[in-house]
Amino acid sequence: MNKTRIGLLVAATFFAYPALALAQPEEEEAAAEAAEGEEEGEAAAEGEEGAEAEGEEGAEGEEIPEEGGDELPGEGLGDICEIDPAACPKLDMNKEAAKPLREQIYAVQQIYVMRRLRFELNPYWSVTLNDQFVQHPGPGLGLNFYITEVMAIGANFNFYRPFNVVSDFNSDVRRAARVGVPLTEYDWSAALNFTYVPAYGKFAGFGDFIFHWDAYIVGGVGGISTRPIAVIDPDNRNFSYEPTLMFNAGGGLRIYFNRWLSATAEIRDYIFNDKLESLEIANSLEEQQNEDTWYGEEKLTNNVQAQLGVSIFIPFSFEYTLPK
Repeated sequence: MNKTRIGLLVAATFFAYPALALAQPEEEEAAAEAAEGEEEGEAAAEGEEGAEAEGEEGAEGEEIPEEGGDELPGEGLGDICEIDPAACPKLDMNKEAAKPLREQIYAVQQIYVMRRLRFELNPYWSVTLNDQFVQHPGPGLGLNFYITEVMAIGANFNFYRPFNVVSDFNSDVRRAARVGVPLTEYDWSAALNFTYVPAYGKFAGFGDFIFHWDAYIVGGVGGISTRPIAVIDPDNRNFSYEPTLMFNAGGGLRIYFNRWLSATAEIRDYIFNDKLESLEIANSLEEQQNEDTWYGEEKLTNNVQAQLGVSIFIPFSFEYTLPK
């Protein structure tokens, strides 16, 4: 019995020894892994302390954006520029500053002068273009109110009386050929007009100076006061001024010096029926002094005038409805 017990104990010891031998390394490996984990924890703690120190140094040098803001330094485009420097070209600020500045000019701009709801005061001087026997120069004044940017209603007035001039050509022909040409002289004219501006623009002149212009057409109706000049029988005939119906039509050009002042050139035709002196002289003195025998035929007359002046727009300033 005792021998049997001793044998079983030896056998149990023999089978248990390999298990003990194998279990020992596993415990050592666990201990080694635990030691490595402690070393890594200490390294991580040291890294965090270093990061905090660097963060404090970075806070002194540059701002760190808040959450939800811009990217942190070193992220985004900075990384791209490090990978591909050609994608982020650098500018030489000295060279860029030395380059001449060229202001951008738009091909289509807003109108230079706004005319809507503004008055135009237009003093001018006029001369006759189509009468070689008598000239009717004189001052004039126009006033227009623009109900839109391109349409206006207005009036103009011409004063002729002290400025009528009979040409020397007429007297030379009358003396040489014994032929009298009926002449008339003007006192005044006035008309209500409608103006339309179909075109406007600009052109360059005198270097870089830009001239702004617009072209307009005008037409209206009014009256003119005229009288014949006594040429056939000046001893007995003395005519008085009489008004008659008149129409006018023409066109003009304005060149602007600024947004309220411009030079104006215009050609306008004043059309009316003009009473002329009779070419016949009555036989008796009584008939010669009768005013009814002084007048001859009525003739449709075109008094074509060139008018040079300035246009003054009131008020002087204006505001664009849309941004300039």
